[in-house]
Amino acid sequence: MSKAITLNQGWHFTKENNGIPTTVTGDVVAMPHTWNAVDGQDGGNDYYRGTCWYTLNLPKPEIPAGGRAVLQFDGAAMSAVVYLNGKKLAEHKGGYSAFRVDITDELAAENLLAVSVDNSDNDTVYPQKADFTFYGGLYRDVTLHIVPAAHFALWENGAPALRVTPIVTNLQTKTAEVTVEAAVVGAQTVDFVLEGKHISAAVENGDAKAVFTLEHAHLWDGIDDPYLYSVTAKLDNGEMTSARFGCRKFEINPQQGFFLNGRSYPLRGVSRHQDRKDVGNVLTRAMMEEDMALILEMGANTIRLAHYQHAQEFYDLCDEKGVVVWAEIPYITMHMPNGRANTLTQMEELIVQNYNHPSIAVWGLSNEITAASAVSEDLLENHRQLNDLAHRLDPTRPTTMANVFMLETTSPILEIPDVNSYNLYFGWYLGDLVQNEQFFDKYHADYPDRCIGFSEYGADANPAYQSATPEKGDYTETYQRIYHEFMVKMIEQRPWLWATHVWNMFDFAADGRDEGGKHGENQKGLVTFDRKLKKDAFYLYKAYWSKEPFIHLCGSRYRDRTEDVTEIKVYTNQPSVTLYKDHELVETKQGDKVFTFKLPISGSHWIEVHAGSFSDAIVVNKVDKPNPAYSMDNRKDVNNWFDGELDTSCWSIKDNMAAAMADPKVGPMLQQMTKKAASSRGDVATAVKDNPALKAMMARAMKRMTIESILQQAGADAESIKHLNRVLQTIKKAQ
Repeated sequence: MSKAITLNQGWHFTKENNGIPTTVTGDVVAMPHTWNAVDGQDGGNDYYRGTCWYTLNLPKPEIPAGGRAVLQFDGAAMSAVVYLNGKKLAEHKGGYSAFRVDITDELAAENLLAVSVDNSDNDTVYPQKADFTFYGGLYRDVTLHIVPAAHFALWENGAPALRVTPIVTNLQTKTAEVTVEAAVVGAQTVDFVLEGKHISAAVENGDAKAVFTLEHAHLWDGIDDPYLYSVTAKLDNGEMTSARFGCRKFEINPQQGFFLNGRSYPLRGVSRHQDRKDVGNVLTRAMMEEDMALILEMGANTIRLAHYQHAQEFYDLCDEKGVVVWAEIPYITMHMPNGRANTLTQMEELIVQNYNHPSIAVWGLSNEITAASAVSEDLLENHRQLNDLAHRLDPTRPTTMANVFMLETTSPILEIPDVNSYNLYFGWYLGDLVQNEQFFDKYHADYPDRCIGFSEYGADANPAYQSATPEKGDYTETYQRIYHEFMVKMIEQRPWLWATHVWNMFDFAADGRDEGGKHGENQKGLVTFDRKLKKDAFYLYKAYWSKEPFIHLCGSRYRDRTEDVTEIKVYTNQPSVTLYKDHELVETKQGDKVFTFKLPISGSHWIEVHAGSFSDAIVVNKVDKPNPAYSMDNRKDVNNWFDGELDTSCWSIKDNMAAAMADPKVGPMLQQMTKKAASSRGDVATAVKDNPALKAMMARAMKRMTIESILQQAGADAESIKHLNRVLQTIKKAQ
């Protein structure tokens, strides 16, 4: 009988690259393992990217006569070469999908297994340019499969032996036709069993197929009822395998949005990266379950698993919990002419390895691929081939793309996938919140027959930063709240947005970033990197999406307040809220999800809110001076940007940015400052700075904004802005 042996003990690791090892070398490590758990999260854009070695002494396993021994690597980032006893057996390019290596014919009594793993910069393997850390390592399980002569196939591309295609042919009668295909080696027949029904099928050219009809099928019905079937396949020698699947029907309508099993089912949820503070990408099952529990607590019904293939355990959780998934490959930010073959391989592996998951609704071709690349014929052809491959491997699911905000809606790339989505950051990186509404309304009016979604939106927030007067670019939890209040309401009013995904559910590592009081983190998450703190905006979405009754009083981390009358913000899915100050009734309000009170404060106060049997409370203190811990260094003296009165005949930071950029003396200084400030946002910001569409968009924004507001938003520090103002005050404006 077949067996699987997890090889997580006895490994050695070294960063030294002195050729193919002849013995185990380096330090003993716990597996799975990444070498970037620390340096990939601490900022500086200097985490180790290179070739490292893993070695293991592997005794020869007992193999049945005619049987095989096959290694399975669930994740080797980003490229791997596998050697046994000094002989190269396989090479794999792509850090997020599984692959297998048959080692049977090279086994000796004692064996040295050596795996070189490489996450260095190159021009053929994606990803290479993106706003997240590319952790290196054997960061998922390594398994040795021992199978008899007749067995279910263990393909090199990591595909499971069973492929299940359930088609709901009649929603009224809930009739489903289920096609089950088995890949087999050395057997003549396969016995399939589903719901007590047996079908014996002959093996032809290594495949056997059975078709079952389910009458009154129990549908996989999203988070309300994610019912899963199980089908088994058996060979004459007793070998067995099984696969879970769900019967469901997905449809996407350009005017009405997403449908599940014939009913409107707007997809409203989040995106997720697979890393965690101090752990990197080496996640345990318990960590994945915690992630899923937080997402479900918020009431989300969809996850965009960005920007690569995630662990099988997490797709399984999505199946079990009824969460609809967008699955994609890491074809991201920058098109590489030498990388086409790699995109096709990664797409093939994504689809064949995840085909059976009922939670997956769409295959993502790319993400923001035009951010740092022009829309060339080579880029378009790459997408056409990916689109054709996805449809060939899986005719049952549509394809999609996440398009960068500066991509013109007339671009031919938008005509390639079946449905589209846009990543928009108006109200954070540039522009105003209302531009999100304007963009989608115009797109929907111009292209009424296209399905459009909202694949990324968000604002960074350091929970330590608080403000009574929040503004774009200040990294406060308070502004993140305001940002998402606008966005969730906008989305609610546009059901034709087939799917919307907050960027991001969790803060994540981006070692090139150094902003918002954190090194090496993107802080757009609704939950902190260590999963210990839910930001206020988390509860806003819970108010909109969750059926679980609750109430949340915002601002618990904004304790010291200078204002005489402070704002009290409450999120709840209950119809009314009662406010108390120091146990005295203040006011009861009726409302919907977001409740705002104005409350005079004079000392230390106990603030409490009630909604039915639910309550929450915080403490606020009236203080004379702002708490310096509540703002970034570049905003601590925001009211003192300049010295004395401004000479309006000279330039100042209060002047219009576009006008100042046009001045031959002032323009070069401003370009240098904005370039320096943008560098704090990492490689991607640097890579996209020359994008013509971005330049045009920035030019439009500068016509409405002052030098001060542009530089603040870009992250320039206070002293630099004050110094600039002093210099500007010496430069006369042209008459």
